[in-house]
Amino acid sequence: MTESLESIANALVAPGKGILAADESFPTIAKRFASIGVESSEELRRSYRGMLFMADGASEFISGVIMFDETVSQKTDAGETYPEALKELGIITGIKVDTGAKALAGHAGEKVTEGLDGLRDRLAAYYDKGARFAKWRAVITIGDGIPSNACVRANAHALARYAALCQEANIVPMVEPEVLMDGDHDIDRCDAVTSWALQEVFTALREQGVALEGMLLKPNMVISGKGDANRADVQTVAARTVACLRRNVPAAVPGIVFLSGGQSDVEATAHLDAMNKLGAEQGGLPWQLSFSYGRALQAAALKAWGGKADNYAAGQAAFLERAKANSAARNGRWDTSFEG
Repeated sequence: MTESLESIANALVAPGKGILAADESFPTIAKRFASIGVESSEELRRSYRGMLFMADGASEFISGVIMFDETVSQKTDAGETYPEALKELGIITGIKVDTGAKALAGHAGEKVTEGLDGLRDRLAAYYDKGARFAKWRAVITIGDGIPSNACVRANAHALARYAALCQEANIVPMVEPEVLMDGDHDIDRCDAVTSWALQEVFTALREQGVALEGMLLKPNMVISGKGDANRADVQTVAARTVACLRRNVPAAVPGIVFLSGGQSDVEATAHLDAMNKLGAEQGGLPWQLSFSYGRALQAAALKAWGGKADNYAAGQAAFLERAKANSAARNGRWDTSFEG
């Protein structure tokens, strides 16, 4: 079983490939659709996600797709479920299994992610539907007096219990402790909190008996808060992130697939590229550095599509352009020529 988990984890971070995060909840996808003046309906959600999944040539750049619960059971126009169709293309199906970040009792401004109740049975059902990896997102906010020990430890414990249940079900857990960009903190504060969170997460993973070879880490980059007056440049973000990961992420982990949270399309790509270039200069890194992007892969495609079937080709072209750029960045071969 461990060998199977390890092989799937490594396939998800195969050279030149990364992961499409298309697991938006109903409220989130409704906001995305509202931004282009489209109402969120089941059929439009099915159609939009199918446009991305079935884009000709996507498997050259995309190794896996994270889906929302609804999408796993939806079908292509040809009548196959999306996991079945993706498998034929050599793309691995993933599933978001947490039920969202909720207010942490007794700790104002902080959240803990829920969804452990009934998770064993849900994972078994998702496996039967074709899912081979999963995602659980914890959110950690930087602010006045926060995060607290209680918040960081509660989220680390939940992530570890989720990861252990995934591996029991022969599903690769994607462990996502996200230190949010929201706020005016500088890069030093982000570095300190990210290091702390990663230390707590890996301590909890070991306590729960999680095989590090059969998981992926999905962290934030070490980056200035959105409101910081002197935001760090691309090279600084790359250097600080790589150094933070070297200090805190065991070499046994096959891959680190970054979230793009709060960054623009090009910014997320430039940071990933700079980190991989730096890794090459340092003689290589112990883990693959790849991407698990949502908005950074989808924003241009969503706009080009506009909710109209006639714009399918345009939406797919925009998606493939971003996928190709991030594939290059994942190999440290991106430059601004990829940006049209």
